[in-house]
Amino acid sequence: MFNSLSDRLTDTFDKLRGKGRLTEDDINAAMREIRMALLEADVNFRVVKDFVARCKEQCLTAEVLTSLTPAQNVVKVVLAELTELLGSTESKLTLMPNRTPNVIMLVGLQGSGKTTASAKLAYMLKKQGHSPQLAACDTHRPAAADQLETLGGEIGVPVYRGDGKDPVAIAREAVQEAVDHLRDVVIVDTAGRLQIDELMMQEAVDIKSAVKPDQVLMVVDAMTGQDIVNVVSEFAERTDFDGVIMSKLDGDARGGGALSVRAVTGKPIKFVSMGEKPESLEVFHPDRMAKRILGMGDVVGIIETAQANADAASAAEAERMLREGFSMDDMLAQMQQIRKMGGMGKILGMLPGGDKALRQMGGDNSEEQMRQIESIIFSMTKEERARPGIINGMRRQRIARGSGHSVQDVNRLIKQWSELNKMMGKMRGMMGSGNRKQAKRQMQQMMRQMGGMPGGMGMPGGKLPF
Repeated sequence: MFNSLSDRLTDTFDKLRGKGRLTEDDINAAMREIRMALLEADVNFRVVKDFVARCKEQCLTAEVLTSLTPAQNVVKVVLAELTELLGSTESKLTLMPNRTPNVIMLVGLQGSGKTTASAKLAYMLKKQGHSPQLAACDTHRPAAADQLETLGGEIGVPVYRGDGKDPVAIAREAVQEAVDHLRDVVIVDTAGRLQIDELMMQEAVDIKSAVKPDQVLMVVDAMTGQDIVNVVSEFAERTDFDGVIMSKLDGDARGGGALSVRAVTGKPIKFVSMGEKPESLEVFHPDRMAKRILGMGDVVGIIETAQANADAASAAEAERMLREGFSMDDMLAQMQQIRKMGGMGKILGMLPGGDKALRQMGGDNSEEQMRQIESIIFSMTKEERARPGIINGMRRQRIARGSGHSVQDVNRLIKQWSELNKMMGKMRGMMGSGNRKQAKRQMQQMMRQMGGMPGGMGMPGGKLPF
């Protein structure tokens, strides 16, 4: 979503780096470009004015202008201010340990993604060991309860619908239902409208009074633009929500509204939704988002995602591959790990410069390339998968015909497997020379961080594009 803004800011910093020493005129010119970039990204103009003023004040200090790396110090100032604008520190969802059930109420306009966000939040809490229940309190939108029930069925979370008429009664009964079935969290999905009206607001206030939620979260469509300011301000006044779930952050809008919410309401962004799948709801880290907007990537996020998807057998698998070598079946398994992490596009996008590199390549086509690799491997015999070294010219032609791809595609895959096997050989050498722990540690790190793919498996030439 922030691609255009990120490119503009990166270009501005590149110009500063090319100047060596900086003058006051250089700083003023850079601040003008930053102001225009933020306004074009649809950030609220008052937010932009305050942001640029704070940055300019700090950048004009002697500490920045007379330093050995003034351009880098300007970047540090903008990064710190952007992090502050987004919320400074992570704001976690707080559940009361001595209350059962905890009640979380979601509010927002129609079309903002409340129902989907309810299911995603329930899925996240379920993975954390909770036993959530969903309450279908949107009695205005046709089939809203059916949609929530379908989503609940997909993630294995029960949905309470009640009589489908009185949202306040449904919310109250859903809490009692959770008590009766020993469920520790109730997520209340409320109704929205295409625009703010008194009926919607009063209904939200009544539900809040009836169930006294521990957390009220507002779901905000990141593609709304500057109109988001008036919407969140009205909801903040009437419902006094505790935080924001930013939905559709993977869209292609300018995204300025997302940068304005925290500054306008003082309410933190707690979660962001980066896709359609249940697992696409992520905890919002202001510092990491600021770094990604400035083109610095989110390497910590890659590692955390990999660790969250690493299974208990990873250590045993690492030792087996060190002992026996890396087969084509192992390559398939590691591709599945990459899919669990969100795909190669997501991984590359979290690396410094990765978003820009993906756009230069014409977007993320890693899923298509993975399917190509799968079809080639599935066209091999069991023995060929286990011992790819036996695949000669005739076998390659047969595999190419069976998979519907060219012999060159088969050759490329076998070359990538060969390079990976050489890496395994070096690690086996470490084990043979007494560095067993180091070899295993490197092997496990490679598997977890990049799904076991050398240099980005599935990319042209088997290498990262930057």
